[in-house]
Amino acid sequence: MSARSMSAWLAGLLLAAAGAAAAPPEAGAPSPQAILSASPDSALAATIAALPGERLALDAAVDAASRQAADARIAEAQLAAATEAVRREKGSFDPELFGGADWSGADTPSASLFAGADVLETETSLYEAGARIRLPLGTELAATVNSTRITSNSAFAALDPEYQSSAGISLRQPLLKGFGPSARADLSYAERSRDAAGARYDGSLLAVRAEVESVYWELYAAERNHAVTRIIRERATAFLSDAQLRARAGMIGPSQVANAEFFLTEAEQALLDTEENLDRLSDRLATLTGRRPAGERFRAADEPPREFALVDQDTLVAVTMRRNPELQALARDADALRALESGATWDARPTLDLLGGLGGAGLAGAARDVYFPGDPNPVRTSIDGDRGEALGQAAGRDYPNWNVGFVFALPLGNREGKGERDRVRAEVVRAEQVLLSARRDTEELVRAQHRELERGRRRLEIATRGVSASIRQVDIGMVEYRNGRTTAFEVVRLAADLATAQQRYSDALVRTARAAAILRRLTGGWYDGGASGADTEARDEGNAQ
Repeated sequence: MSARSMSAWLAGLLLAAAGAAAAPPEAGAPSPQAILSASPDSALAATIAALPGERLALDAAVDAASRQAADARIAEAQLAAATEAVRREKGSFDPELFGGADWSGADTPSASLFAGADVLETETSLYEAGARIRLPLGTELAATVNSTRITSNSAFAALDPEYQSSAGISLRQPLLKGFGPSARADLSYAERSRDAAGARYDGSLLAVRAEVESVYWELYAAERNHAVTRIIRERATAFLSDAQLRARAGMIGPSQVANAEFFLTEAEQALLDTEENLDRLSDRLATLTGRRPAGERFRAADEPPREFALVDQDTLVAVTMRRNPELQALARDADALRALESGATWDARPTLDLLGGLGGAGLAGAARDVYFPGDPNPVRTSIDGDRGEALGQAAGRDYPNWNVGFVFALPLGNREGKGERDRVRAEVVRAEQVLLSARRDTEELVRAQHRELERGRRRLEIATRGVSASIRQVDIGMVEYRNGRTTAFEVVRLAADLATAQQRYSDALVRTARAAAILRRLTGGWYDGGASGADTEARDEGNAQ
């Protein structure tokens, strides 16, 4: 509400008090003088209690908002997505089974005397199975088994069917590009991003609580201001009636009646303004809690605490730097980019891979007689057995084989690798500066809220004395006004002082509670504002760390 409007309302109230001598208050209704002469809380208690609406406790509002707040649900979904991204990246290091089968046949005409048939008919079936895995160091390991069955109508085929088998283990180890940090870069990035999402989820819950508390205490102050405007409107109505009676008796002029009418219209407009503010805050609380009030609007059932534990300012800053969820999230974002930078640094190097393998071969089949032209004596191989025999030979390395070597590649200019490395480095610098800026801003905010908290009790004491002093000042002014020793203009000036005192008192009631709520959010829930021994233990923990 504006200072001009408040001045007019209270002036109407004060001038109405002058008419109280000619028009006594209704039976059972408190007089304006009685209301103003009491302490602010007790003077307004009856009017505040009569306000319509559903009374809502702060804890109930916080619980409801935490369960359904859209920001918290969004952060929860982002955390779930980040968790699944980690699982996806870990999957690249999962062992994999593979296999295959292929059947083929061919009729091949031949003019060679050694083909064994004019049309060589062959059928081949190939089976392959194995397992492979990629390790976090970039190592690629594979174990494979192959088995081939061949049938042929060639007269020179010593085995029909013939079984060929091979088994082996192969290794490929990157030594430069693709090594270690490069192989884990995507997984490390996903893990740090998941940590950041978790911190943001925790921060969203704390932010929801802080916002609910702030709106709740604003609603409390708005109820108090609305109660004041209702009292003023009622007394302004009585003041207008009294002024009209005095004018008809010739005691005052028409200008005083016009002043009374103006005071009443201002009071009625102020009442509409404060009622709209109440509705706005109630609607905001309904949005946060996810439900509409049972009555006309929500009402604050709790009062702001008057006492809060004071913690050393530097301790609060240190705890905030360590526990603040948003700072933790930004730090994890920077760590995620550093993981990409480390991987990109290795990937900017040439390719140098070590290759190696061990294996064995096997051969078996159904032996048959082979006749060569001009020789009536058959030739028969000593090899015999089925597919299992061939596989056993390969697995036992009856016929071993091995290989070792390396692969080298150097892109000329290497613009792709170096460009990606430098891009990620720039992103790391940006993330570090964002974190540094956030830390500075957060420290500034912590110190500001600490000062609010530190001076809260003193502010409330001064505001209470200010209201009492302004009431006494008005009492004296009203006596002088009734005795004709001062003017209505002076009464308006005194009313402005009282309006300022009332506004400061309302503000003092909620500023400290709001500062405590903000500090709870900034410290990641470490500061709870209580004055118990648990806070002393927490303070000692903060100092130790």
